[in-house]
Amino acid sequence: MAEESMGTVVVAGLANLAIAAAKLVAGLVGGSAAMLSEAAHSAADTVTEVLLLVAVRRGGKPADRRHPFGYGKAGFVWALMAAGATLVGGAGFSITHGFHTISHGENLSDLTLSYLVLAVSFVIEAVSWRKAMSQVRAEAERLGVSRRAYVARTSDTALKAVLFEDSAALAGLVIAALGLLGAQLTGNPAWDGVASVVIGVLLLAIALNLIAANVSLLIGQAAPRGMETRIRATLLAQPEVEDVVELLTMMLGPGRLMVAAKIDFRDEASAAGLEIACDEVDRRLRERYPGIVQVFLDPTPTRADRRGE
Repeated sequence: MAEESMGTVVVAGLANLAIAAAKLVAGLVGGSAAMLSEAAHSAADTVTEVLLLVAVRRGGKPADRRHPFGYGKAGFVWALMAAGATLVGGAGFSITHGFHTISHGENLSDLTLSYLVLAVSFVIEAVSWRKAMSQVRAEAERLGVSRRAYVARTSDTALKAVLFEDSAALAGLVIAALGLLGAQLTGNPAWDGVASVVIGVLLLAIALNLIAANVSLLIGQAAPRGMETRIRATLLAQPEVEDVVELLTMMLGPGRLMVAAKIDFRDEASAAGLEIACDEVDRRLRERYPGIVQVFLDPTPTRADRRGE
């Protein structure tokens, strides 16, 4: 997953870097607020991709004595910073510059270059979006969930960020083109300013969504409910297991999960049998769900068993 996410982020980063430069030139030549907002959008996305690359690399470091559960959550920290870059660099500039254009106006010149850059940018962003969507599709099929459900609950925040930002970029390009066309047809530059504000609001929504997702993962988000149900079923399928008293899960990093469970084993199981059963449960969980990297099992009688004693 890390290698695939790394490739997705690199493709998105290179695309945004080239697009940002082209939009900046077109915005300065044509005098369009929406084009300058799009340039800020792509520049912010480029910074975001750099931070996401750091997130993928830092999150993939192996566990050591000081960090026995690994560095997976470091990836969430850097992804949170990337979302902040989108919030400040993209949304902040677009909204403020758009309102300035609405109130003070602007002098639009030849917009041919702007339309050309928007069209080329749309094609390049579509390639990046398709790469991210291909990874989403593959992961969703592997886990047996819908693509929408996977995107909503995935712990691979680098992939989620690229998909959301590319989707926002495609929508932003269409909005910018409509703003330019409206200003050109009516002679009122406010249309261009409104397009800039709408692009900023779109980026704001994306950034806040990504910030919320990373904060949830940082404070210890559990695995999706469907996966917890399947993990519980795997535990109950073990012959020595009478009941699962409590099941706790936590995402340790992108695609990395910890499982902790209080298990009521059958009374006839011996001490040696419990050890074998715990080892077998651990093996089955890791085998069925490769993302599980830590398993902790605590033999615990149910309340009914304790009352019986």
